[in-house]
Amino acid sequence: MAAGLGALGAPTASATKDATSVQDDFNGDGYADLAVGANHAIVGGKSKAGYVAVTYGGPHGLSASNRSIISRATAGVPGSPTANQAFGTQLSRGDLDGDGYGDLVIASGTAGDPVIVWGGPRGLTGGTSVPDHWSTQTGDFDGDGHTDLALFEFGGGGGDEPGHTDVTVWKGPVSRAGLPTAVTRLDAGQLCCIEVSEKATGDVNGDGYDDLLVSGYVGEGSYGTQLYVGSPNGLVYDDRVRAPGWGLAIAMGDVNGDGYDDIVVGVSDDSRIDIAYGAASGVVPREQWTSITQNTAGVPGTLEYEDAFGASLAVGDINGDGIDDIAVGAPGEALGTTHDAGVVDILRGSRSGVTGAGAQAITQNTAGVPGTAELGDGFGTTVRLLDINRNGYADLVAAATGEDGGNGAVWALRGRPTGIVPDAAFVFGGRTLGAPYAKAQFGYEIK
Repeated sequence: MAAGLGALGAPTASATKDATSVQDDFNGDGYADLAVGANHAIVGGKSKAGYVAVTYGGPHGLSASNRSIISRATAGVPGSPTANQAFGTQLSRGDLDGDGYGDLVIASGTAGDPVIVWGGPRGLTGGTSVPDHWSTQTGDFDGDGHTDLALFEFGGGGGDEPGHTDVTVWKGPVSRAGLPTAVTRLDAGQLCCIEVSEKATGDVNGDGYDDLLVSGYVGEGSYGTQLYVGSPNGLVYDDRVRAPGWGLAIAMGDVNGDGYDDIVVGVSDDSRIDIAYGAASGVVPREQWTSITQNTAGVPGTLEYEDAFGASLAVGDINGDGIDDIAVGAPGEALGTTHDAGVVDILRGSRSGVTGAGAQAITQNTAGVPGTAELGDGFGTTVRLLDINRNGYADLVAAATGEDGGNGAVWALRGRPTGIVPDAAFVFGGRTLGAPYAKAQFGYEIK
C-alpha cells in the first residue's frame, strides 16, 4: 500500500439510519458522502495512475480528517497502479449488494476493469472487479427495490465514425464475489451507432421504474441522446420518446415539481442547456422544451460560445422548496481579462419550469468564496448538488481542475433558502487530504 493511499479516517456509523438516500451514504451514518476522482495523480510512482478521494458527510459538512483514499494501491482493491490508466475517471454509486450501505463503482479512462468498492459501517473497503467493461451507471431499472448495474463496453469507430456501445445490465443484488442475480443486454441495434460517454438515471414518466438516459458521439461531429425506459422486465428502448440531442453533459431531476423527472442536457458548444420536461407519456413535445443561455433574462453574464455554459450539470433542491434546481458549470467563462476562470450558475426550479428568475453566479471572486479566479482554473469543470449536512438543502460541490497549475481543487458551498451561500465553505484538494496532488486534476469527476 502506498503512503497516504489507505482507507484512513472513515467515521464509524451511528446505529440509527435516516432519510438520506442509501446510495449517497457509504458508511450508514445518515449523512451523504462525496467521491472525487483525481485521475491524473501519480500513484506508486506511475504517472496518471489516478485515485478517488471519499470525504464523509456529517452535521458540519465535510472535513479533511474523515476521508478514504482509494487507488489500485489500496489493500483489497484489485490490480496495481498503472501509468496512464486514469483510475477514477468515471464513478457511479448505489447499494449493489442490498446491505443498506452505498457502494462505489470506479472506472478508468483507459484499459482496466471497473472496481466495486463496498460500503460498510467504517466506510468503503475491499474491491471486486467488473471484467471487460469501461464505464457504469446504477439504477433500479425493473422496480424490484434492488439496485441494478448497467455496464458499458465500446468498440469500433475511428475518424468521424462513432464506435458501437454494448450495454449489459447486472440485475441486483450483486454479491461481493461479483455475481449478479441475472444478466440482460440492451438492444444492440439501437446502440450500434452511438459511442456513449455520459449517463443519467431518473424516472421521467413517474411509473416507479428508473429510466436510463445516455448521450454520446453519433458521427460527423454530432452528439445525440437515447432514453431507455424502465419496466418490470428492465430497460426498453422506446422510439416514441425523444430527448434533446447534442448532450455532452446530462442530468435528470424534477425541476418543475410535477412528480416526473425532467431531462437536462448541456450543449456546451453553443453555451446552452435544453430541458425536456417529464410526463406520463415520457417526455413532453419538443415545442414545450425550454432552452436557457446566459442571455436568458435573469441569468448573469452574456452568451459567449467559448464559455462552455452547460459543460457540467447537476440537479438538486438547493432552497428546500421541494423542487429541484440546476447547477450549470461554465468553465470557460472569462472574468474580466482572466480567461477560462470559470463560473457556476444556479438556476431555480419552479412550478412553471426553469427560467432565469433568481439565478445566481458563483465564482472564486464571489464575496466570501475562498480563493481567487485565475487564468485556466476552469471553476465549474464538474458540479454536484448533494445535502451533505442533512439540513434539507442541497449543497453545491464544484471543481476547478486547472486550479494551482492543474493540481485541481473542489469547493463545497452550503445551500440555504436564499440559494448558495459562502458560509462555512470548505475547499480541498489532494494536498489537503494528504494524498498525491501534483497535476492530479483533482475533481475531474464528482459523484
